[in-house]
Amino acid sequence: MTENELKNLLAAVTPPDEAARAAAHAHWAALAKPLGGLGRLEAMVEDAAALTGDPVPDVSRRAVLVLCADNGVVAQGVSQTDASVTRAVLENLTARRTSVCRMAAAAHCDVMPVDMGIAGAPVPGAADCRIAAGTADFTTGPAMTRAQAVQAIAAGIALVRAQKQSGAQMLATGEMGIGNTTTSSAVASVLLGRPVAEMTGRGAGLSDAGLQRKIDAIERGIARNHPDAADPLGVLAALGGFDIAGLCGVFLGGALERLPIVMDGFISGVAALCAVRLCPAAEKLQISCRAGRVCPLLCPPVKAQSDEKPVSHRPVFSVSPPFPPGFFLHLFDIIHPSQRLYRELFTLSTGFSTPSPP
Repeated sequence: MTENELKNLLAAVTPPDEAARAAAHAHWAALAKPLGGLGRLEAMVEDAAALTGDPVPDVSRRAVLVLCADNGVVAQGVSQTDASVTRAVLENLTARRTSVCRMAAAAHCDVMPVDMGIAGAPVPGAADCRIAAGTADFTTGPAMTRAQAVQAIAAGIALVRAQKQSGAQMLATGEMGIGNTTTSSAVASVLLGRPVAEMTGRGAGLSDAGLQRKIDAIERGIARNHPDAADPLGVLAALGGFDIAGLCGVFLGGALERLPIVMDGFISGVAALCAVRLCPAAEKLQISCRAGRVCPLLCPPVKAQSDEKPVSHRPVFSVSPPFPPGFFLHLFDIIHPSQRLYRELFTLSTGFSTPSPP
């Protein structure tokens, strides 16, 4: 896929179906329960209705895409471990031994490990979407070429299409790649126009000295590559990772295929930000699971006019770090009973006598 082909493809993304959203909202209001009693869960169903065009969206079949890739900037001492850990985790993902896999099994959710470009040879059992054996060190030049960024985005879109064809009705985003909090912080800093130090954390537990190395590496990468916030693809190519680019494609694929995508955590949020900067209409598809330190920056309320209802993705959960892997699965745990309630609860107009069809 070329840049122009990607641009033309994204032009096909349709706006949300506001009639379906209104119908879902009206149905919630008619049910025999306190108005708005389920809080964000009600809005989540309404968002899913607007995306899918179905006032009674079914998200009972769910899957998690875990995109894995290595990052050349690790050479700058920005992480506690090296690329061998990326491989080890991917191997355990394919063996279904990780915490995410165990939690997903409890939530009746499939897990699909994807190799977007880890160092070394491919891992058997992982979906092969390899762009290269890791990105370049962005302190010495671009992390990847623009063509590679487009290739990774296209791979993410293809993953969503394949999942929909296999029957998935909602997807969650996961990632693994040593150094990817560095690449995410770099991309977010440029796209949001925020100071590097504000957008950069300790990742998996860096010391003060390690955090300063991380900030310094990002600042040097930005100075070396001169990314332009008005060119999100260029920012992604200069400072991103194959996992982030692939996740960006997953969000775009969700918009194209009208499939709800759960955004969970900082790295996933940065990928979603890239998707929306590339295709503003893709904003319709994201469901934000949890709020973190930078969530208000990544997903601020979106209003066309000051008196309009925000259509941003307010998180379902507001929790403090550290966040366990697979936190989004807590959202999956409550989706099913919420959906049952939406479909089967009595309405006030029926006098509690028969279940009301939406």
